[in-house]
Amino acid sequence: MVDYDVIIIGAGAAGMMCAATAGQRGRRVWLIDHAKKIGEKIRISGGGRCNFTNIYAAPDAYLSKNPHFCKSALKQYTQYDFIDLVKSYGIAYHEKKLGQLFCDDSAQQIIDMLLEECKKADVALNTGVTVDTIHKQEDGVYYVITGAGEYTASSVVVATGGLSIPKIGATKFAYMIAEEFGLRIIPPRAGLVPLTFQNELLEFCKELSGISVDANVRCGKTSFREGLLFTHRGLSGPSILQISSYWKEGEDISINLLPDLDVDTYLKDQRNHNPKMDVKNTIADLLPVRLTQKICEELQLSGKTGEISDKIISRIAMRLNDWRIKPSGTEGYRTAEVTLGGVDTDELSSKTMEVKKHPGLFFIGEAVDVTGHLGGYNFQWAWSSGVVAGRNA
Repeated sequence: MVDYDVIIIGAGAAGMMCAATAGQRGRRVWLIDHAKKIGEKIRISGGGRCNFTNIYAAPDAYLSKNPHFCKSALKQYTQYDFIDLVKSYGIAYHEKKLGQLFCDDSAQQIIDMLLEECKKADVALNTGVTVDTIHKQEDGVYYVITGAGEYTASSVVVATGGLSIPKIGATKFAYMIAEEFGLRIIPPRAGLVPLTFQNELLEFCKELSGISVDANVRCGKTSFREGLLFTHRGLSGPSILQISSYWKEGEDISINLLPDLDVDTYLKDQRNHNPKMDVKNTIADLLPVRLTQKICEELQLSGKTGEISDKIISRIAMRLNDWRIKPSGTEGYRTAEVTLGGVDTDELSSKTMEVKKHPGLFFIGEAVDVTGHLGGYNFQWAWSSGVVAGRNA
């Protein structure tokens, strides 16, 4: 049997960050992952360039049953702390939009940086290692049985993530361990995921597949303005991914296809100043041609702009400024960028990420009921929660 101070299960963003931090404290750390290749979610993120943080990362960009839980970790290790680490490795980066920071070159640079941090901290790293069981002994030491043998540690950190993107190795492991230790789980569901539709709406989206527009998408009191993409399954794009984390089955969403324009006022003005223009051409000046054609077919629009009534103008305005539709569901974990829900934050210390009733046991990253907006926020949660656990494990 081999003894360690800290065993960290899951060598993703949070796990590697935690391992390096704990090792820098002089702790004997063993970092393991069931996959042969680590950091896959980092590697594929941001189109292969890794949207590694957001300069606007703040608690209000995170969803949780307890919205205050993330404050401590985000304050203890900020986006600027991680940016400084990136700079120290000479990794060139740029801001794409809305505070999103990407590597100029490759996401592999972030993985290599984290591996080097672990190496400098003398972290023992093994891949392809499965964990069978974790037991807490009477003396408080954790007994971990793996496919590679039996080990003990005074601290165990679970950093195995959620259920999103199963093709790169996502599992229920974190939830299973949490339940074995009697912890509550907020029911997981797919987040930052495309929305799907049925019947006429699905056909509408299919025929417009590939068209993208700037849109404001709202669900309840929450709204996001970013790109919207029509697909053969429904709707995607940043605005849809963002709102999907707030949408629940059975709810409507509202889409403003022209967020900078009051369509009602515009069309009445065009009726007065360009009465001879075909109404279809008037709308085509505002939206992609194929989208205009489909909307005009749907609303049965024809004739000159000067001939349309206030009632018809109102119908067009509602369709363009407040298109209300009901999704049938989402594409699920297969394409979801994150998992909502997870280990209930009431079970954890917000200052250390340690389980309150099981000292020495920690949950971090996506396994916890803290989910960020699209745009680098979830990586920042991984860095922050990883560092906080690493400082206390």
